[in-house]
Amino acid sequence: MNMRASTLREDRVEEAESAGGIEDASAWRLTAAPVDAAVPGLRHAVRDLVVGQGAPVSGARLQDALLIVSELVTNAVRHAALLTPEIVVEVVMDGRSLRLAVEDGHPYRPKALHPHPEEQRPGGRGLLLVKAIALDAGGDCGVERTASGGKAVWATLPFDRL
Repeated sequence: MNMRASTLREDRVEEAESAGGIEDASAWRLTAAPVDAAVPGLRHAVRDLVVGQGAPVSGARLQDALLIVSELVTNAVRHAALLTPEIVVEVVMDGRSLRLAVEDGHPYRPKALHPHPEEQRPGGRGLLLVKAIALDAGGDCGVERTASGGKAVWATLPFDRL
């Protein structure tokens, strides 16, 4: 989903669904310009996609996923905008989990900061929060290089057993 002029573009990568719901991997790529307005726009697009596909997630798990998207897109906007003409959010759903990845053009591979209570500076803890949410849910997170030399920061959350 392209956020230029406040519009979004969604590209369906692959789809393999059955009448009973998502069983094989389905993937979507949402794109936006690296501007502040991309954060709520992409968060809402991911929400609409996950709900619209009938993914087996509770309200709490969906909120966790949306917080992850917000944190990762915010990081891309704040730290990679100069090297990134377009932010990409990839959403992959299979029979077991939801994978959320945010790609940007910056080569720096961030690491989750360790919490230091004595440091009272604002910000800088987004990846720590993403990591904590993913691991607490039984998922995972990480950073990968992209073919274009940038990076994709990703997190997986297992589907709920509803």
